[in-house]
Amino acid sequence: MSTLVPHTAHLTGRSLRAFARQPVFVVTLVQPLIWLLLFGQLFSGIVQLPGFGADSYLDFLAPGVVIMTVLFSSGWSGMAFNEDIDRGVMDRMLSSPVSRGALMASSVVYNGFTTVIQSVIIIVIALIAGARFDGGMLGVLVLLAAAMLLAAAFGSLSDGMALLLRTRESLIGFSTTLMLPLSFLSSATSVRCDGPEPRDQCTAATRLRTSRAAPSATTPSSWARTARSPRSFAACVAASAASDDSCSA
Repeated sequence: MSTLVPHTAHLTGRSLRAFARQPVFVVTLVQPLIWLLLFGQLFSGIVQLPGFGADSYLDFLAPGVVIMTVLFSSGWSGMAFNEDIDRGVMDRMLSSPVSRGALMASSVVYNGFTTVIQSVIIIVIALIAGARFDGGMLGVLVLLAAAMLLAAAFGSLSDGMALLLRTRESLIGFSTTLMLPLSFLSSATSVRCDGPEPRDQCTAATRLRTSRAAPSATTPSSWARTARSPRSFAACVAASAASDDSCSA
């Protein structure tokens, strides 16, 4: 136990030196920036859905993008172990007196460090793009703390699976199978059950959009507006695709 902390510090320093030479986190930011900047504008009309609960879709989307980035980044954490196994580095470490717990702990600390950097970059870009966080600095700190805890949990899971599966292809399959459903079944990009079911509005708006008939007197005005506006119609389709089946119960 007395060697856990110093060994963790040394191994974390090793990862940070590799990080400084090749900051791969820049590549992992491409997808979240697409979500934030492209889809944040494309689906901005989604806030017109009744009961959405936000005035700006960018304000709603930015924290979700941070969490999605943490999920996917921490899901690949075990790749570092796979590389050490392939290169024989892991064998040399296991033959040395290094603490076994430090191998896992250093990976968790390193994930926390990269998570904070990625999250801060996304938050800054979101602020530049026009997002506003009503919670202020305290809310941002809570977001960073939640991101670090999530990174520690999923990063540890990825590290454990890497040691069990021992191949990159198997780890990629496991991470993708786990992360994609979690991302799209969550409320990161759309509300789930707040207000009317988006599929109901999308169905009605689709009928109005594809028919030449004028809206009837019983058609809600919000559905008619959704059908007339291409942006709102696209946002409605996105919301219905992202909503959970449990909302219709």
